[in-house]
Amino acid sequence: MVIGRKAVRDALQTGVQLDRIYLDTKAVGDEIIQIKKLASQHAIPVNFVPTARLNSFNVTDHEGTIAQLAKVQYQELQDIISFVTEKGESPLFLILDGITDIRNIGGMARTAYCTGVHAIIIPDKGVGALNEDAILTSAGALEKIPVCRVNSLMKAVDELHLNGIKVYATEMKAERNFSDMDYTAPCAIVMGSEEKGIYPALLKVCDEKIKIPMAGGFESLNVSVATGIILYETMRQRYSLQPK
Repeated sequence: MVIGRKAVRDALQTGVQLDRIYLDTKAVGDEIIQIKKLASQHAIPVNFVPTARLNSFNVTDHEGTIAQLAKVQYQELQDIISFVTEKGESPLFLILDGITDIRNIGGMARTAYCTGVHAIIIPDKGVGALNEDAILTSAGALEKIPVCRVNSLMKAVDELHLNGIKVYATEMKAERNFSDMDYTAPCAIVMGSEEKGIYPALLKVCDEKIKIPMAGGFESLNVSVATGIILYETMRQRYSLQPK
């Protein structure tokens, strides 16, 4: 942890990777304003909490400010896109929208790494923390696969589109089956939460909506399982193009 206003501000200014920042709801002052501004610039989540929550970390002199060091090293989306294309590969991304269960996140990361996904894209808010438990559930995959944390998934989709990357959104009521898509071309797949699905505005800017057909009238699969089904189809298509 990074403890105290000055220490957190300095960490932000020097590029130390932070997972999230906890600020006392009553905290005020120039340093607090600077911390909020820098956190926004670096897409670092800020949790506003009561004093009792900060005291629960069992540290003294926190001055209403505590930050947790990142267990995962976050990378810039455009840097990953450029790196992949320069290698002559077709970019493949997994976008997580509203996935809060760290067990699902860990399982999805593990599958993504095993199926050749180049990076996972997450928002700075509304997603489970990529902490030690998530890394453990991923069998260490979260320490190997690049993760891009962004201020807005909408802006991330715009950036993908500018780079010629199509974005497919999973939706139970979609008309097209997931297996109808061409995953050999540059693409990204959006997975939403099991309860709420993909945010409507984000769904609207995606290129195609896809579904996994169901037997027996059951409504949906576990999101980690659904991710595995789609990603293994992407791998099947991509591997079929490789020389034997």
